[in-house]
Amino acid sequence: MPHTPELNKAGVLRGTHIGGIILTDSQIDHTTGLLSLREGCPHQVWCTPEVHEDLSTGFPVFTMLRHWNGGLVHHPIAPQQPFTVDACPDLQFTAVPIASNAPPYSPYRDRPLPGHNVALFIENRRNGQTLFYAPGLGEPDETLLPWLQKADCLLIDGTVWQDDELQAAGVGRNTGRDMGHLALGDEHGMMALLASLPAKRKILIHINNTNPILNEQSPQRQALTQQGIEVSWDGMAITLQDTAC
Repeated sequence: MPHTPELNKAGVLRGTHIGGIILTDSQIDHTTGLLSLREGCPHQVWCTPEVHEDLSTGFPVFTMLRHWNGGLVHHPIAPQQPFTVDACPDLQFTAVPIASNAPPYSPYRDRPLPGHNVALFIENRRNGQTLFYAPGLGEPDETLLPWLQKADCLLIDGTVWQDDELQAAGVGRNTGRDMGHLALGDEHGMMALLASLPAKRKILIHINNTNPILNEQSPQRQALTQQGIEVSWDGMAITLQDTAC
């Protein structure tokens, strides 16, 4: 945040410009940052009931942060039901269930409910430009394809290049699929899926540090470039405007 002026509120010791937080799952690496924002509470948080349950029990950040100026204010969202956030009224959000996994501390680990993992379809209501955001995408199915096909910009899970990447690097036992991520380089993996989609921009996010695409000179990175697929970077900003995202 110190390097992101858009999030800092000048002249306020502990305030931020964060007007709303939308959670797509209850994974620890997507939610731990809420603890660092505790001195700026209350925060308005949109998430599904399933995510709220996990974050009130197995990893109880909602419970813990009640002690800080009102904590986290939960706004329930339902799959396929559009909603808006007061802080950005021109944007409409739709939560789209995706196939992935619940976190290890969830009682629904390996048997997740539809609300445990959602992508976000985001539309600029002024000009109709759209973006699809999915940081964890295990297995795209036929119900997901229409959302992917109509998005102008895709921010998509690029966690691992190969399914056994963590095992091969000696840093973990889980495969990409175990964690709810479709490998980029598989024959029917994420790169092949993205190559088939018409979006103006295709941008990979949520990239593990074992992934060779982080090396700009690697063959894997060159393969992405040839397909017109971008790799995100810290501080990257996306604007949904009339000509392109």
